[in-house]
Amino acid sequence: MTDNMFCDLKTGVCGPANEEETNGLIDFAPQMPKMTLYYVTDPICSHCWALEPVLGRFIRQYGQYFNVTIAMGGLLPSWHGFGDRANGIQKPSDVAGHWREVGEHSRMPIDGSVWLDNPLQSSFPPSRVFKVIQNKHAGKEQEFLRKAREQLFAFNENIAEDLTMIRLVDEIGLDGKAIVDEAATEAAQDLLEEDFALASRLGVRGFPTIILMNEENKGVKIVGAQALDTYVKGLESVLKQKPTPAEVPALADWFSGKEHLFAKEIEVMYDLQPDQTEAFITAQLSGRPHRVQQVLGELYI
Repeated sequence: MTDNMFCDLKTGVCGPANEEETNGLIDFAPQMPKMTLYYVTDPICSHCWALEPVLGRFIRQYGQYFNVTIAMGGLLPSWHGFGDRANGIQKPSDVAGHWREVGEHSRMPIDGSVWLDNPLQSSFPPSRVFKVIQNKHAGKEQEFLRKAREQLFAFNENIAEDLTMIRLVDEIGLDGKAIVDEAATEAAQDLLEEDFALASRLGVRGFPTIILMNEENKGVKIVGAQALDTYVKGLESVLKQKPTPAEVPALADWFSGKEHLFAKEIEVMYDLQPDQTEAFITAQLSGRPHRVQQVLGELYI
């Protein structure tokens, strides 16, 4: 009989142990608990759209340190009694000019004429769709939010209309009609109210707001669309050590062909100047099906 015998804790069977089970190296160093990144946002928040390039890179390079929780903030319940005096917004048509300014400044394309042609009456319908997907198909809600924002900001579509929401949900591989119908229920509104309560507990007063919080409920709050270094420094302050970034993905791995990627996103991800972007795309996606197009003067693939 071999001397190297053991009883398997999982199976209860005793017998010879193999080399891997007896002679493996073990790391007894405590594992660093992951923090939570709370992202409080709204489907129609223009500054959240402007943040997409920086937030995308931050999560890809530093997401190993935190779990992401996206919460809806309820930017536009309805136009009844709504007013944003700071930005001179009292009615739908007032939004168009503000959005165009955000688009020009951020270079994330924003048309804005939806507010003149077919204005949204509330941001709650797509927010409830987001919550239903998040509740029942965790992981797919971010796909919906991204598609909704592309169609709203760059392609000028009213994402609060049932037919549009159904199509967008269908495009991410779910049953659009069933989910949009469920999003019209009181239960879906309850889910949305839970997010509003979370945002209130976190002290959120505007969008976008990013909160990085550790397991001791201590963290940092970053308000507005800020530079990448701001988020990295925020993470460092919570970690109390310098975080190590992961490599950015190759463009061929990032671009699946099912989404749009805009020039500003590509520039931020790869530290490019605007005049380098098109040549970079051509070189990186050589042999891959793709189309380089323009919207509102900005390249996208």
